[in-house]
Amino acid sequence: MNKGDLINEVAKLVGTKREAQAAVECVFDSITKALKKKGQVAIAGFGTFRVAKRKARTGRNPQTGEEIKIEAKVVPKFTAGKALKSAVD
Repeated sequence: MNKGDLINEVAKLVGTKREAQAAVECVFDSITKALKKKGQVAIAGFGTFRVAKRKARTGRNPQTGEEIKIEAKVVPKFTAGKALKSAVD
């Protein structure tokens, strides 16, 4: 399922595709804004989006074998909730 498919599923409930697209984009934007502020978004029964720090490390260029330095960065993480895990199981 991609974003377009998700919009089509939401459109079945809200009526128009335009309203569904606005709703889906609002949810994604809200999650993104919360993560930019280094917060977390917990959706009961679904999971938690949070921000994690990755330390700087040494990697290797797969083409040349040369060692390269990979800088520290902040990345988004998702942890599935109990209900989502059991639904997929």
